[in-house]
Formats: sequence, structure tokens, C-alpha cells
Amino acid sequence: MAVLLPSLAVGARRLHDTGRSGSWLLINLIPLIGAIILLIFKVEESHDNINQYGPNPKI
Repeated sequence: MAVLLPSLAVGARRLHDTGRSGSWLLINLIPLIGAIILLIFKVEESHDNINQYGPNPKI
């Protein structure tokens, strides 16, 4: 339980880096398929420019 909130926060930040809303974390509720889709979203490259969530943290 102590790991749940930080994991959600990190997941939402990572999705924001790729230009997606943090609500995409809810797709993880779909067994297997949701986890695969979320994994694909998380390993994508961040946007190079500024998105609605702020500047790219790599730059």
C-alpha cells in the first residue's frame, strides 16, 4: 500500500511526458491487455517540444 501512491504519481508523470493524460492509468484495470498497452505508452519517447503538461524534462 505504501508503494501504490508513488507508483501512480510516477506513472502519471511518465504519461504526461508522452502527451497523454494520467487517466490512462485506469486502462491497467483491463487484465493483461491493459498492462501491455500501458507498457507501450511508458516506453515511448517523450515529446521534444512543450506539451500541455509542461516542457520536456530531458532538455
